Amino acid sequence: MKRFIIEQSSADIISHSGLSLIGQAIKQYTHLSGQLDASVPMRHGIKHSDVIKSYLALLSIGKNDFEAINGIESEFYFTSAMDIDEIPGEATLRQRMDKHAISFLPIVEKASRDFLSNIQPALRPLSTGHIPVDADVTPMDNSGSHKEGVSRTYKGHDGYAPMAVYLGQEGYCLGFELREGKQHCQKDTPALLARALRDAQKIAAQPLLLRLDGGNDAIENIEVVLAHNEAHEDLPAVDFLIKWNPRRQDKADWLAIAEQKGKWTYPREGKRVALFSVQTTRHWKGHDYSVRRVIRIIERTIDKHGQRLLVPEIDLEGWWTSLDVSEEDVIQLYADHGASEQFHSEFKTD
Repeated sequence: MKRFIIEQSSADIISHSGLSLIGQAIKQYTHLSGQLDASVPMRHGIKHSDVIKSYLALLSIGKNDFEAINGIESEFYFTSAMDIDEIPGEATLRQRMDKHAISFLPIVEKASRDFLSNIQPALRPLSTGHIPVDADVTPMDNSGSHKEGVSRTYKGHDGYAPMAVYLGQEGYCLGFELREGKQHCQKDTPALLARALRDAQKIAAQPLLLRLDGGNDAIENIEVVLAHNEAHEDLPAVDFLIKWNPRRQDKADWLAIAEQKGKWTYPREGKRVALFSVQTTRHWKGHDYSVRRVIRIIERTIDKHGQRLLVPEIDLEGWWTSLDVSEEDVIQLYADHGASEQFHSEFKTD
């Protein structure tokens, strides 16, 4: 593979210059080429690895349409940087993906995991010493498209609703599962989480903290974590932090509990906040699980504009967790989960 010498220069840098580093990363830290070419034997034609690496190069420069392959400015640089013998045409890209995508996908996903495992990235731990594993659905707007699987998402537009899994506060992507727009976020999620936790522990040596939002408030996901810990007792335990979905809970009942158990604060006149924890038994497949639930109750008798309310306004929130830290810390750790929204945008923009 051709190696490039990087020197400081006053010349303009084209947007494709980073391909040389991407090609080296694939070559040195994965077995992508060999595994792709061995996956589906070919007697003639452009190698599978040349097809996939060409498309990876397009994605890396912000292009996802097959016809973009026709706009390569320097074929010599493109082939040298990505270590490919021949650039496929638009028709070849399309036909090869249609025919072999199912065979290619697990190999490409494994290469992504191998890359992270081999480079051993520096992961900044949370205040508790955990490395976060954040999973969430991110609806994509494909309005006007007639692609297979495009349907109404919960955001109110037509598109897909893939679920992404990120490792660390740096946002290394462990998985990005394509799903139909109408698919509920919990469907197929336990299997995805089980794979992600196994992969994450091959990369991170520290304890992991799985964080999920209220759409994935299901005992199935907690059971995945507990089963993983039981099967990997020699590794640091995985903890979980999942937003509680109150659904049809009676807020008045919870306010009464807060009066007895809550630690109250008064941020301003007419507003008070209670924090407390309760142990709750959840049932799943004949087993009982005792799970800590952190509760936050906010009661307002005066709104933020100073208007007194005839009926108090009550907000109810909660989080399921295996962490043994204060309620304030649990809430802050979940608030940091919102950073994964920024990682979604990397897939939605150039």
